[in-house]
Amino acid sequence: MKTYKITVDGVSYDVVVEEVSAGTVPAAPASAVPKVSKTVAAPTEALGVAEGNPVNAPVPGTILKIGVKTGDTVKKGQLLLVLEAMKLENEIFSPFDGTVSAILVKEGDSVKTNDKLAFIK
Repeated sequence: MKTYKITVDGVSYDVVVEEVSAGTVPAAPASAVPKVSKTVAAPTEALGVAEGNPVNAPVPGTILKIGVKTGDTVKKGQLLLVLEAMKLENEIFSPFDGTVSAILVKEGDSVKTNDKLAFIK
């Protein structure tokens, strides 16, 4: 048996998976079915980051480029990342001076409006 952690829409789940040989499916009574533990945590708590102000996605789209990394000092108006929405590249700038305390996305990620992209403290 292997245990995996998966995240769906910001909610983390611990899942236990049992490998079986082809053609055999073990029958288990309902009481023997492993329980999935649901952990609901804000992305900052999941990453161990508890401080800073969020930078949110203004529109839904795909992260094309990230121009900073955790620990970087940024100035107000500095480019943080590029978000593609409807074939347009939207530049996301720092709303204030500070230090990037967390980046919650990676290139290629899809985001929704108001998803947290990064934290600056």
